[in-house]
Amino acid sequence: MALPATVRVKLSSEAAGAIAITPVVVQELPIRELVGHVLTVAGKDEDRLREILLRGSLLSGASRFRWTGWEAERESLCELLSTFPDPDPTIAFAPSRCTRAVLTGGRQAIEIGREAAASRGLFRRSGFWDELMQMVSSSGPVYAGYSYRDGADRYRCLLTAATCARLRAAAQNLRHSTLRARIQAEAFAVAEVYTAR
Repeated sequence: MALPATVRVKLSSEAAGAIAITPVVVQELPIRELVGHVLTVAGKDEDRLREILLRGSLLSGASRFRWTGWEAERESLCELLSTFPDPDPTIAFAPSRCTRAVLTGGRQAIEIGREAAASRGLFRRSGFWDELMQMVSSSGPVYAGYSYRDGADRYRCLLTAATCARLRAAAQNLRHSTLRARIQAEAFAVAEVYTAR
């Protein structure tokens, strides 16, 4: 079956908590938007995409999407998928396009948004974000694929003990005390950064 222009989708929350009744919202989603949500889970794996479209159910983040499933025509799906970006390892890391970073290697990942980390104090020439971008750039980040959830290319780099110590020291420039405390106290060994195209 050819892809429809829109799909009637039921959206509900899957947020954890006590027994609660969450409202179900019904809306018409353009097919490109629905496929965009499916890409965050399946990537550009055609068979998996077709299976999810046929099943008519998707859990993405804290939201559950449900629709009447259908057998997607392979050519139409390929045509639609060609409008989404492909991973491209030839794209060099560009700190100016970086939107967020994730420090991993400890018990929990430390998410760092550009806005939260970019602010500088009145008399400081550089902020935490500037330090982080400089350290990632000098550590030789390796292309790790395209994130459809973030709409960004991912790069990873291993951090040395000295680099981690410098990041902990630079965290004193952060305005958000919770983020500052996590970076200074928690273990991490890898930085994963996301750059918009």
